[in-house]
Amino acid sequence: MFLAGNANPRNLRFPPVATRISSMHAHSAVRSQMTFQQVRAWNVLDEHVLDVFERLPRELFVPAAWRGAAYGDMPIPLGDGQHMLRPSLAGRLLQSLALKRNDRVLEIGTGSGYVTACLAMLTTQVLSLEIRPELAARARASLAAAAIGNAEVEEADAFAWDAGSPRFDAIVITGSMPVYDPRFEAWLRPGGRLFAVAGTAPVDVAGLLARVAHEDRQVVADPAIDRVRPQSAVEDLAVVATVEDIVARAP
Repeated sequence: MFLAGNANPRNLRFPPVATRISSMHAHSAVRSQMTFQQVRAWNVLDEHVLDVFERLPRELFVPAAWRGAAYGDMPIPLGDGQHMLRPSLAGRLLQSLALKRNDRVLEIGTGSGYVTACLAMLTTQVLSLEIRPELAARARASLAAAAIGNAEVEEADAFAWDAGSPRFDAIVITGSMPVYDPRFEAWLRPGGRLFAVAGTAPVDVAGLLARVAHEDRQVVADPAIDRVRPQSAVEDLAVVATVEDIVARAP
C-alpha cells in the first residue's frame, strides 16, 4: 500500500510521458515507412496484410541488440543460425496465402514470433511449432507483449509431430527444406493452402500449394519469395505447376 505523500515508495524512475509518447509516434512513423516503402513496393497490395504491418510493433519481436534495425528490410539474426524474414518477404508470404478471418493456421518454424503474430491478426487461430526451446520461449513472451491471444507456440519437431486429421486451412513452413516433403499436405483441409521453400541455397524456390481435393493439387511459384537468392536471379525463375517442380527445376 502506498503511503500518503509517497506515491513512489521504491523511488522508481519512469521516462517522462512526453518521451514515451514521442517514442510511440516515432515507431508508428517508421512502421508506416516500412509498410509502404518496403512491403508495398514488393507488390504486396492486400489491404488486410498491409494493415497488419502498419499496426504490429515489430520491435517487440527483435532481439534487444538488433532493436534499432527492427524496421530495416534485412534478415535479423535470432541466434543458432536462425533469422527473421525480411518484412518484404513476409508480406509476399502472407499475401500469397489469401488468408480468411475464420482460417486455422499451422506455422512450422516460429522463429521470432513476428510472422506468427501477423498470421494471428489475419485469422482466427494459429498453432506454431518451434524445435528450439529458447526461440519458443522468446516468441511466447513477444506474443504476450503484443497482446496476441489467438496464437499458441508449441515446442516440437514438425517431422515427428502428428496433426491427426486434416484440420488446417493454411500451413506455413518458414524454413527451407533441402528436399520437398509432401507429408504436410495430409494436414490440409480441402481448399487449404501450403507455403513452403524447398531446395538448397542459392537455388531454393518458394511455392504455394492449394489442396483442391484430396488428390488434386496445384503449386504456383512466387519468384519474389526467396530468402537467399540474389534479387537479380529471382527474375529468371519460371512459374511451376506441380509440387515436384519446386525441387526439380532451377533457374
